Amino acid sequence: MTTTTKPATRPARPLFSSGPCAKRPGWTPEALAKALTGRSHRSKEGKARLKLAIDKTRAILGVPDGYHVGIVPGSDTGAFEMAMWNLLGSRGVDVLAWESFGKIWVTDIVKQLSLTDVRAMEADFGRLPDLSKIDFDRDVVLTANGTTAGVKLPNYDFIPADRSGLVLVDATSAIFAQAVDWSKVDVLTYSWQKVLGGEAAHGMLIMSPRAVVRLESTTPQWPLPKLFRMTKSGKLDTAIFDGETINTPSMLCVEDYLDALGWAESVGGLKGLQARADANAAVLHAWIARTPWIENLAVDKATWSNTAVCLVVRDADVAALPASEQAAFAKSIVSALENEGVGLDLGSYRDAPPGLRIWTGSTVEKADVEALLPWVEWAFAEAKSKLRKAA
Repeated sequence: MTTTTKPATRPARPLFSSGPCAKRPGWTPEALAKALTGRSHRSKEGKARLKLAIDKTRAILGVPDGYHVGIVPGSDTGAFEMAMWNLLGSRGVDVLAWESFGKIWVTDIVKQLSLTDVRAMEADFGRLPDLSKIDFDRDVVLTANGTTAGVKLPNYDFIPADRSGLVLVDATSAIFAQAVDWSKVDVLTYSWQKVLGGEAAHGMLIMSPRAVVRLESTTPQWPLPKLFRMTKSGKLDTAIFDGETINTPSMLCVEDYLDALGWAESVGGLKGLQARADANAAVLHAWIARTPWIENLAVDKATWSNTAVCLVVRDADVAALPASEQAAFAKSIVSALENEGVGLDLGSYRDAPPGLRIWTGSTVEKADVEALLPWVEWAFAEAKSKLRKAA
């Protein structure tokens, strides 16, 4: 149902960006009051704050003993590049890509690392590649949740426990919101500014014992920049995973991440965070089911993301337009919501099919998602009205 009457209720926080994401409810700059500013991150106190961030991460995520958790430069991109540059090259690689960032990993593996034994297994936006065709005797590179396509892995059951290769997972828009089977993962990376709404520029790198064996038993074929080096004298530099970061971190950002982790504990830890994301996404999914002009970009419901929900307009009149005009129609909805101040940063990613992308991670309040949707219907009705008049 659509209406040209503006809804009476507005979202209390119109923040639905897929990154940087909304900060936790109730956040104010006062959360940073205890930040260790003006102090060295290598001081006793500085290293203690960094180690606390690592320890809380391990506890909330349930990272198994023997896995290493570290804070590294460059957000999720830096963490994942660090893993690829250190670990790939000793055997063939299967790299999966079904959205923008997966395609970046394909480009880096083929054109930057110049690996030749590479199988790029790609799928269109909205679909997963055929997981049954992966060869786990090779190294495997994939994303857990396609932020720009709204397509997630349904589970980790397709990964064998007795694999020979490593599995590298970019989980930046999945972690804290979707379950991870740690026995099936050798490297997992994410950034603070995604699901927990932290500040940017810092990445998290989690490595299994199998990944450490690979790291210590092979030498990359290429030079490694200082920011990527994880070994000393051929052995894992464990100090990186105890809070001695490779380069200077922002202690303001560290304090903000600690604040987010404290909030996570207060809402029930990992299960509480997952439940909040699920509840938010369920509001959208129910709306999709009753709204004939909108569809989830993700085709298979088992792969529908509970964080970055990507939507496409399927109205018959709009579908009859040229592609450029369809994109303009979607942008007009996004602009109307932004102009009203009821929904910010809702446009689809630049490489994705035109439409809407609504973040439903745990730091978003369910009531705000519910309040947003009548406004989306209003914006659609306004755009349709203009379309009819133009015709």
